[in-house]
Amino acid sequence: MKKYLAGTYFSLPVQLFLLHFRKYQVFLIFWYILFSTVNGTFMKTFGANSLFLGPEYLGNVNALSAGMVGFSIAIFIMSWNITTFILHAKHLKFLATTSNPFVKYCINNAVIPFLFLIYYLIKAIEFDKYQELIPTSQIIVLIAGFIAGLILSLAISFLYFFRADKSIYKKIGAVISIANKRYEVSSRRKTLPAEKKELRIDWFLSADLHLRKPRDVRHYSNEFLDSIFKRHHLAAVMSVFAACLFLVIVGFFMDEPVFQIPAAASITIFFSILISVSGALALFLHNWSVPLLFFVYLFVNWMYEEDIIDTRNKAYGLNYDNRSERPVYDRESILTLASDTNAAADKLQFIQILNNWKARQPSAKPVMYFMNVSGGGLRSSTFVMNVLQRLDSLTHGNIMKQTILINGSSGGMLAATYFRELYAQRNKNKNIVLQNNGYVDDVGKDLLNPLFSSFVARDITAPAQRFSVGPYKYVKDRGYSFEEKFNDNTRHLLDKRLKDYILPERNAEIPLMFFNSVISRDGRKLLISTHSARFLMKNTGDSLGRINTDPDIIDYVSFFHKQDPYNLRLLSALRMNATFPYVLPNVWLPTQPVIDVMDAGLRDNYGMETTLRFINVFKEWLEENTSKIVVIQIRDRPLGDWDKPFESKSVLSWITKPIFLLQTNWFKIQDYYQAEQTSYAISSPFMNNKFEQVTFQYVPAKKDASASLSFHLNASEKRDIAAALDNATNKDAFEKFLLLEKVSGQK
Repeated sequence: MKKYLAGTYFSLPVQLFLLHFRKYQVFLIFWYILFSTVNGTFMKTFGANSLFLGPEYLGNVNALSAGMVGFSIAIFIMSWNITTFILHAKHLKFLATTSNPFVKYCINNAVIPFLFLIYYLIKAIEFDKYQELIPTSQIIVLIAGFIAGLILSLAISFLYFFRADKSIYKKIGAVISIANKRYEVSSRRKTLPAEKKELRIDWFLSADLHLRKPRDVRHYSNEFLDSIFKRHHLAAVMSVFAACLFLVIVGFFMDEPVFQIPAAASITIFFSILISVSGALALFLHNWSVPLLFFVYLFVNWMYEEDIIDTRNKAYGLNYDNRSERPVYDRESILTLASDTNAAADKLQFIQILNNWKARQPSAKPVMYFMNVSGGGLRSSTFVMNVLQRLDSLTHGNIMKQTILINGSSGGMLAATYFRELYAQRNKNKNIVLQNNGYVDDVGKDLLNPLFSSFVARDITAPAQRFSVGPYKYVKDRGYSFEEKFNDNTRHLLDKRLKDYILPERNAEIPLMFFNSVISRDGRKLLISTHSARFLMKNTGDSLGRINTDPDIIDYVSFFHKQDPYNLRLLSALRMNATFPYVLPNVWLPTQPVIDVMDAGLRDNYGMETTLRFINVFKEWLEENTSKIVVIQIRDRPLGDWDKPFESKSVLSWITKPIFLLQTNWFKIQDYYQAEQTSYAISSPFMNNKFEQVTFQYVPAKKDASASLSFHLNASEKRDIAAALDNATNKDAFEKFLLLEKVSGQK
């Protein structure tokens, strides 16, 4: 028994497995990311596991999409084999004198890949069955597609290396044969000196999976053995170059749907390139690899500082060419912009909009609705669209007509903007039924796959490509891919610019919309609207002027009046509103000094802050011309959220707790602050009897099974979101809404 255990332990598969943990552990990081992603540990909140377990291609999870992921994982496995083969060759010199040494190495190095593939298939079957709700017969087809893609990729790789091995062996086979004959003769005369080995190998698996003993290679010179391995290294480098070229091609043609491969495939191929580059640095530079990387960083940073390269994302439609008249972002300029004169002028324009809105209402003192929608990725988009459709049905198609302002952040604004456009199209006698479930499907369609694919294929790999919005040119990156995919998902109805909404909003044909984002420089809010709203730039204070604060909101239209602000794509305004950190690139703006903006949810995830300020500014008009003010809040998470406190039992929690505590409680803090703001507003004589708030909340059916906060939803998450419309909390909210409608005489 001891003999068999020793033989197993000193076999090449086991020793290679252990060698990976002893040397070059950095390469195991890639495997750790893959294992933890498939397990749902790594970036689960953003739905990363769904990219691998339920890959989409051309909008569908099918055998072809699964096959592409299988093909890419095989590429990663081969890249892992190539890199480690090059690095560990000095420990495996006996392979150099065998036929097909690289193929034998792959067979013996299959422990980690084999474990991953088994684990992946188990998780994929479980995910497809319980999350994507795919029937068993279809799951079998998906698994077959994955395995077919895997086998095809491995077959191509092995065929390539078989040919390379055959070519190499032709050139040096005679030398090996002569050396072996000389060894047989010399070994009879004298014993060769013992070889010092760092790795003891007693057995290895041959190409036909039979056990073989390693050949004695002491009679070969190190130079000769190294020359054999170097020939294999060249063949390996060519295969990695082919993978890189593939990503470049995908990046160039990514606008064509057929080239929008599943994100999991792009990510895995990118990992293949990374692991190969890391291996090359470790092999050729040894201890110089870190200094070289540092030098490259300094060089790239210098090019960035000198504007030789510019990787920053831009707001598509805005003029970045007019460098001489860029607005100055400092206290004096902002205070001038928010002057009482400017605020009063803008206020008059909005009073005219309010009068136009009132003229379209059926009563002298109508109910006015404000719509606040929360961020929360596609789970918020889907929930908001469901709620809006129900409200439209309950008001017999009048909810948008009675709404003056829609405000909020991120995913909720994606759906609200789409719903508003559908309403506008319906009013133009287009054949649109707002209750059509197809529109819910539209805002729930995947946006994460093109984001990740573009990040790998465009942002990192492919050379810059340009496109135009009006007279201005911009570089295609993952921000562009996001806009184009959402444009496709919403039937190209939102492919417009801000200037297209000036007249409809001015005439109150559609509700006003504020697209907010947060300026990362100082936390101020950038407010994008079709009409200048400088009266919102700072708190109004009290009548005696005892509260004097600096502006905390920047009015986009007036601040960028020399940068063609109305040419901005509506899709870009939405993206700036929904720029979740790292997932989407921050948008930099042409100011002096340069500023950039990100997700509105970082400051006001629910839109209440701006809504209350708007109500306060126009309180005299509202008191005189409305019977009630109703704020409808549609949020992607429950109020209070008592069941999800921050808890950590880790030994390192005393280090990580301050970071994760703030992240976990960020939206709760906003809730506390906005509840206090609302209570102060209601306490005023004007608001006491006029103000009402109706809140709709996405509460998952199972406490621990909330839909992911990402731009991807699986089938079970979509079903759960739809079901949340009829939970007890939302039933009460709809009843309250109907009561307000009835009391106000609007029904």
